[in-house]
Amino acid sequence: MSSAFQPLSAASSVAGEAAGQAFTFPPSQYLPLDSGERLSPLSIAWKTFGRLNADRSNAVLLCHALTGDQYAAETHPVTGKPGWWSTMVGPGLPIDTNRFHVICSNVIGGCMGSSGPHDIDPATGMPYGLQFPVITIRDMVRAQAMLLDHLGIATLACVAGGSMGGMQALQWASSYPERVHAVLAIATAARHSAQNIAFHEVGRQAILADPEWSEGKYQTLGTNPRKGLAVARMAAHITYLSEAALHRKFGRNLQDRNALSYRFDADFQVESYLRYQGASFVERFDANSYLYITRAMDYFDLAADHGGVLANAFKGTQTRFCVVSFTSDWLFPTAESKKIVHALNAAGANVSFVEFETDRGHDAFLLDVPEMFQTLRGFIDSVAQARGIR
Repeated sequence: MSSAFQPLSAASSVAGEAAGQAFTFPPSQYLPLDSGERLSPLSIAWKTFGRLNADRSNAVLLCHALTGDQYAAETHPVTGKPGWWSTMVGPGLPIDTNRFHVICSNVIGGCMGSSGPHDIDPATGMPYGLQFPVITIRDMVRAQAMLLDHLGIATLACVAGGSMGGMQALQWASSYPERVHAVLAIATAARHSAQNIAFHEVGRQAILADPEWSEGKYQTLGTNPRKGLAVARMAAHITYLSEAALHRKFGRNLQDRNALSYRFDADFQVESYLRYQGASFVERFDANSYLYITRAMDYFDLAADHGGVLANAFKGTQTRFCVVSFTSDWLFPTAESKKIVHALNAAGANVSFVEFETDRGHDAFLLDVPEMFQTLRGFIDSVAQARGIR
């Protein structure tokens, strides 16, 4: 029988600071949710990189994507791989930790220390499973604001993120404009498209169809829907790439063979690659968390919260924006970024927009794209200058 997923917690045996910081708010500090429910107790796990200056003006909040976590700029304690934005965040990098105090928290609903469906429900003494309340992007941001209050940080020099992280960054600018000097929103949208909702539903159904999912009670039963979660990851991973990138990397090359097998083994390199992505993903992620976080992305529609007019979400904002897209990103295409830019222009906001030409697809924001680094360094340097950060 497969072992149940074990999320990282504050009690992790990972050496040194790799386990990160975590805080559980007292019951009086519950998190109000868009669903009308309250989440209590609320736990948030986070990591920081770089020092907070004396006037607390150099804080940058990183918001991670669907399958990311708080380990943005250091070796991940579970996988042993570099952090998801180690190309962007660190000493001398565009988000320079010699100048900025960078904070990255695991979103609520996640599985790396923040409150999620793997936690114990105080009402039952058992893991929440599907009894965990459904959450939204705005709920995630509301929890991050509570964390910053706990840390004594009133304003942010910048909120930055790509994909779902970009959604959070936009929500920050809408919900807490007085707390955000600048927003860097990369490869994202102001709402999730029907196509993207459809892809998420395929992944969720793969998980729900796995017999070991056990109606979400697999932790209690000691099972784990690894196969369903792996298929969900495989399907999603295809959307993060482009046809050109897949052809360049794999083409129709065979995997460890000179001829077709005429069986259903992984004849092609691309098949083997996807199987590897699925198998490695289940070692670090929780199936129920995948259900909850994809649902949060599907529900995101910033204009719907403002009378159907996206510009109203940013009315009167003093926040500076940099919106970034990639030519080969068909998951969050440039057209979605332009909708954000047009709304910001209509709201009279200070906004810059750049589209980078690359065949790397949606995942380009996580990869080594020198032109992107150069442009974003310029934007972030201007933020530092405006805030008097040296």
